[in-house]
Amino acid sequence: MSLIAHLTELRRRIWRSLAVLILSLGAGLYLSPKVLHYLKSVPPASNMTWNVFSPWDGLRLYMTIALVFALTISLPFILYQLWGFVREGLHTDERAAALRYVPYSVICFLCGLAFGYFIVYPMSFAFTTRITESLQLVETYGVAQYFGFMFNIIIPLAIAFELPVIVMFLTKIGVLTPQALHKMRRYAYLVLVIVASLISPPELISHMMVFIPLVVLYEVSVLLSRIVYGRRRNASLVEASGA
Repeated sequence: MSLIAHLTELRRRIWRSLAVLILSLGAGLYLSPKVLHYLKSVPPASNMTWNVFSPWDGLRLYMTIALVFALTISLPFILYQLWGFVREGLHTDERAAALRYVPYSVICFLCGLAFGYFIVYPMSFAFTTRITESLQLVETYGVAQYFGFMFNIIIPLAIAFELPVIVMFLTKIGVLTPQALHKMRRYAYLVLVIVASLISPPELISHMMVFIPLVVLYEVSVLLSRIVYGRRRNASLVEASGA
């Protein structure tokens, strides 16, 4: 394909993704008040009053919830369009691998969101509340600050949960090997320590509560990489012996 043909194909797939995103956004705008009502009715928000410190805070919150919902619903279709754009540059086995990992990436993303919201976020909020009470300060939260604090925790965790799928795919196409992951382990652990310290409260227990799942994700990624690498090597041997 020529450069113009590639750009035309890219534009077509971007428009398709935007169309699905807009449709999902419509559903998100309808469900946004219900989602907000649910978040307000469960801890830690059930015993607090959400305040707005700007005329735009309510509208910004309404649109943010709708957009997050739309992106989550549209993610499988967007990933499929991305696969459709790059598949012409992939080999047959790489095409199959990329398409096969699309649903897994969505599942991992949702698991990361659930882990961040139901486990890490309440722990972080409880820690900050204890600090506030120890300083004898009055807890007066704005909706923008509340959700900003929440998203800064759960979004990085949701992205981190994509690590096993990314490692499996890169191993499948020959970019990564288990040996390379083993050599990078000490550096990977250092990065995970930094990530855990950034998205968790500044105390040892909270750091460990975030760091341990990240380490488990990395080790699971290494294990999956070994499995994929072994299958890929066996397939190459069978193909070579048949030739």
